[in-house]
Amino acid sequence: MTTDREWIERTLGHEETGAVPYNFMFSPPAARRVKSHYGDDLEAALALPIRMTAPDSVKPLYASPQEFGDTLADEFGVVWSTSEIDRGAPIGPCLDEPMLLGYSFPDPGAAYRLAHIAEWCAGQVGHYRIIWVGDLWERATFMRGMGDLLTDVALHPAFVEALLYNLTEYILETMRILFGLGDFEGVALSDDYGTQKGLVMAPDSWRRFIKPCLAKIYGLAKENGRSTFLHSCGNIVSIIGDLIDVGLDILHPIQPEAMDILELKREFGNRLTFCGGVATQTLLVSGTPEEVRGEVQRLKREMGRGGGYILEPGITLQDDVPLDNMVAMIDEAMRRDA
Repeated sequence: MTTDREWIERTLGHEETGAVPYNFMFSPPAARRVKSHYGDDLEAALALPIRMTAPDSVKPLYASPQEFGDTLADEFGVVWSTSEIDRGAPIGPCLDEPMLLGYSFPDPGAAYRLAHIAEWCAGQVGHYRIIWVGDLWERATFMRGMGDLLTDVALHPAFVEALLYNLTEYILETMRILFGLGDFEGVALSDDYGTQKGLVMAPDSWRRFIKPCLAKIYGLAKENGRSTFLHSCGNIVSIIGDLIDVGLDILHPIQPEAMDILELKREFGNRLTFCGGVATQTLLVSGTPEEVRGEVQRLKREMGRGGGYILEPGITLQDDVPLDNMVAMIDEAMRRDA
């Protein structure tokens, strides 16, 4: 019998596997409703072939106001709003000026971050295990503020380079530590580069500031036999070739509202695995279960042809998606005969 790990490895190798793999991520309200239908252990109930974890943070991804209060600072010193329905928002940058003088980056080897990793790796044997190792540009925007950081790209490029260099070193050291803690198959980076219509900066600026950092991160992953997974929302067509050049294996979540995903498959599908593609801004929110099932069937057929595709929503499922539509998508994704 083929294991989940082998299923994903064959998919990444652009082999026909007879069934398209899938993955789902849920915000807390969406997870509660899905659990009411499938049970509390969603990974087992949905037979997810990909299993994910991350080093812990003093600010959990989803921090409830009831537990943490209305605001919470993370280990970088960024203050976040907390929320019942999503991850909240960064509302207090920790770098008021374009300089690092006097700022101390957190310790990537802090014990609280890593206590669960070895046990998790051992407990997920047979599945395709991916560990989120951090964020780069996205983290820089949290620390400085998006508007100020984009201004810095033009007016203070040396600061931007220094900030991204230090964040890259933080990620690289995190990876080195993780490689010594347990066996797993891939590393993931969350690093939004796109708006609905294009990059947040000029492609040449992205190539100057971000591409060399990704080359280091993905290079270390490949040296250690790991695959690479990138989450970036928005339209990033102009840099997909660059991402392939520096060693990206899996691009997530390929939002169909922002890009022509079938064209992506035609142009890059023999060199890259795509993960995502189910429309979350329109179909899952306002479509019927029958329409959702039909779209899942189409994506499995068109995007899954020749391997290199993992079906998933175009973003983490949020509170606005009706349960019937989530169930339709999940059940259709899990079907092995379609």
